[in-house]
Amino acid sequence: MKAINTTENKDLKRQPTPEIAEIRKHARANVENGAVTEGYRADRETVLRLLNESLATEIVCVLRYKRHYYMASGIHAQTAATEFLEHATMEQAHADRIAERIMQLGGEPDLNPDTLTARSHAEYVEGSSLEDMLRENLVAERIAIESYTEFIRYLGETDSTTRRMLEEILATEEEHADDLKTLMERFREP
Repeated sequence: MKAINTTENKDLKRQPTPEIAEIRKHARANVENGAVTEGYRADRETVLRLLNESLATEIVCVLRYKRHYYMASGIHAQTAATEFLEHATMEQAHADRIAERIMQLGGEPDLNPDTLTARSHAEYVEGSSLEDMLRENLVAERIAIESYTEFIRYLGETDSTTRRMLEEILATEEEHADDLKTLMERFREP
């Protein structure tokens, strides 16, 4: 049986493989880029633009849900208002996550109120009745679902962190759409 040279094994552990050495070299050379490494394959400017559009969409949805929360009236108002407030809170959490991701990618969250509705995919529609409010919120959720689905497809494997975040947000938007559809059906029943 051959004796193991422990000194030789320690030296092997200290020497990084050529791939690891290259990764370390690149990380140190571009440390000011934060989370954006040379391995980032997406078009960062396009991703930042789409994230800012998503941010605008979420903020418009927060504002619409909050208005509907306060303006809901009628026999089913309390149930709907509770749902509107819950959705507003969740949309705000989405906006916060998106803004944080924009910062990680070296961008700036665009919160300019003068251009918010123009950048949002969803519209801000006030609605005059509870039925209108439910419908408009459902339309907005469906728009968000389509927008996030397209964004996720665009990203593919080029930005897995943003893609995973959007997939989580998309799942919540689908739940919101289902909640609103259920409320609309329940309120229509005699």
